Amino acid sequence: MTEIPRGTVQDQTFYEQVGGEPTFRKLVHRFYEGVADDPVLRPMYPEEDLGPAEERLVLFLMQYWGGPRTYSDNRGHPRLRMRHAPFTVNRAAHDAWLLHMRAAVDDLELSPEHEAQLWSYLEYAAASMINTAD
Repeated sequence: MTEIPRGTVQDQTFYEQVGGEPTFRKLVHRFYEGVADDPVLRPMYPEEDLGPAEERLVLFLMQYWGGPRTYSDNRGHPRLRMRHAPFTVNRAAHDAWLLHMRAAVDDLELSPEHEAQLWSYLEYAAASMINTAD
């Protein structure tokens, strides 16, 4: 049996493999650049400044993919469906969210394997947030 040294890709989380915090900050910042001018999504953010929402999503995604647990330490269990329940999330919102997230993912220039894994989760997450029929 061959021993695999610590620190190899097999030992790393997805978060570490894709570059850690800078990668997730880039992803989410690019996403919110699109949201800022989106007529479907922007009204869902009551804050004048999208910065707090951007920070929450960064922390959530970093934790989900194996990074620091700061999101849960600060906000408790993610409870994503509950947190999105006050908003009308229909197919149009789903599609707009994925449109901006697709542009953000493309900007990361991840390996095909990492891109596919991330995109698969984002598509699942977007679909699971729909709470209103069109």
